[in-house]
Amino acid sequence: MTNSELKLRTKNFAHRCVKLSLALPKTTLGNYLSGQLIRSSLSVAANYRAVCVAQSRKEFASKISIVLEEADECEFWISFIHDESLIDKIKLEPIKKESDELIRIFAASRITARKSMNK
Repeated sequence: MTNSELKLRTKNFAHRCVKLSLALPKTTLGNYLSGQLIRSSLSVAANYRAVCVAQSRKEFASKISIVLEEADECEFWISFIHDESLIDKIKLEPIKKESDELIRIFAASRITARKSMNK
């Protein structure tokens, strides 16, 4: 997958998370989860763009770590929404799958970046 394809994929993930957030109930919990999911998903997309312009392997590894942390946080919020039954579980499956795939991609990228720094 190219950088531009992954940029688009992270941006689409953020859009999907925003739509999910807007579908949450307008309760104290729903509003809190909505804000957290929007913040963390937009951070995945924005920080991945920063990864793409990193000027060194060290900077790349640092920035990809941030993206990984934010993607993992998204997965947490999506799982919490699932656990609280705030959105139909079947509707959550595709976005849960995408967050898991993104986490795996970013984790592998971080491992590769760290290995290349140690050479």
